[in-house]
Amino acid sequence: MRISEGAPGAKVLAFGGYQPSTVVTNHDLAQRLDTSDEWIRTRVGIQERRVAAPEETVADMAVQAGGKAIAASGISASEIDLVIVATCTQETQIPNAAARVAHRLGIEAPGAFDINGACAGFCYGLAMANDAVRGGSARHVLVIGAEKLTQWVDQEDRSTAVIFADGAGAAVVGPSDTPGIGPVVWGSAGDKADVIYIKDRRSFIFQEGQTVFRWATTALHPVARKACERAGVDPADLDVFVPHQANLRIIEAIAKRLGADKAVIARDIVLAGNTSAASIPLALSRMIERGEVPSGGRALLLGFGAGLTYASQVIELP
Repeated sequence: MRISEGAPGAKVLAFGGYQPSTVVTNHDLAQRLDTSDEWIRTRVGIQERRVAAPEETVADMAVQAGGKAIAASGISASEIDLVIVATCTQETQIPNAAARVAHRLGIEAPGAFDINGACAGFCYGLAMANDAVRGGSARHVLVIGAEKLTQWVDQEDRSTAVIFADGAGAAVVGPSDTPGIGPVVWGSAGDKADVIYIKDRRSFIFQEGQTVFRWATTALHPVARKACERAGVDPADLDVFVPHQANLRIIEAIAKRLGADKAVIARDIVLAGNTSAASIPLALSRMIERGEVPSGGRALLLGFGAGLTYASQVIELP
């Protein structure tokens, strides 16, 4: 039996992002909910969020973000041989989004599968892409986080309607002579699975916000620090810190405890809301477009969410 020979390392070649055109501000929500701009900003830090059109699907948004990432990567769609879509908000479970997205992007006969790591899904997918390239299972991988959370939210529930939004973010991963994606640190806390869930197909997202807040602000900075240690990077030397965009207070608490004092911290949640698996690549794509982060810089990613699941790794920015 022969063993596949992979690349010495893998790296992210490019990011791409997509947001729906409809903007919903805090003032818009205050017209129909018992809430206010001040209440929302104080508790979660959000000013506005994007909402997909009724006919716009998870796959539609994934295609948009994936197409942008491919265009920016310098390779053609024909060179991609694996597509991974991270999502927890598919309209239907069969067929998966990945195969349909690949076909629409003109990627011929790739490996294609979806993963549900909730808000940690993109980091899980990135870790799998890294392993596939280094292990020889694939040469170029398209990893997409795409969510249409608003179709799973009770729009009359103030605790969730003000938080969740729609969008997609993507990355193309390819071979490298040196590692550009650090070792992943991942895990789960299944004993807390009942703090974020959807009961059945006729139900909406339920979340115990205070429990999630306490867990995120106490349990996750050691995970992020361990990812830095495994990558051989001191948190103080990070150029960028991109945690899942769950809550601005959570983001700032983790950054402070981590000691990422010099890093540019992603705060995309302010204008994008919580887009679950899409939030990290979407935030990075927007930061790159605005010239806020350095090419070749070291970025720490930290995904966390329902399950409860978490994953973190350091990457070199394209």
